[in-house]
Amino acid sequence: MKRSPLAALTAILAALLVLGTAVPALAHDALKSSSPAKDATVKTLDEVRLEFTAKVRMPFVIVRGAGDARHESGGPESDGAVVTQALDGPLADGEYTIAYRVVSSDGHPIEGEIPFTVKGAPAPSPSESLSPSATPVPEQAGSAPAAAAQDSSAPSAAATSPAAVDTASAEQGVAFPVWLIIVIGALVGIGIGFLLSARGKKR
Repeated sequence: MKRSPLAALTAILAALLVLGTAVPALAHDALKSSSPAKDATVKTLDEVRLEFTAKVRMPFVIVRGAGDARHESGGPESDGAVVTQALDGPLADGEYTIAYRVVSSDGHPIEGEIPFTVKGAPAPSPSESLSPSATPVPEQAGSAPAAAAQDSSAPSAAATSPAAVDTASAEQGVAFPVWLIIVIGALVGIGIGFLLSARGKKR
């Protein structure tokens, strides 16, 4: 039995339709775009952005630099098919790699790496590059003048010391000894006693 050309064409179209619907069912979700893009060169960067072909979950993103140093700040945030990861600060010039891993809508894991380069990043300002240990410590108010005052008062004190000693010596030389005053008082008392006794005898 011969088939008509129309029947053969209908069978071919049906087969193509079946294959066309089966291929998307077998295809997994994938990374659609990224910022920065693969092998891109950027000047500044404060976060990375990954967009997938469908909604993803359980995102994991790290940004590695020289010496495997990591530059993430907190964890990644997922919004449907878009995943963003904040960085710990503006990246310096150098080569970096974004490593990611997510779970697609059909449960299939998606992972990969995106290398990029930072070139022409603005240099840090002097205030930012100055470390706390290099910050000049202000001198305590009055410390230097006080030391100078002490130094200037030392010669004057040394110069006046002999005069003070001479004055004290002169005062000691002028003052009568205590024992001499006691002796004189005793003699006066004795003399008064004799006078009183002599007058008593005359009476």
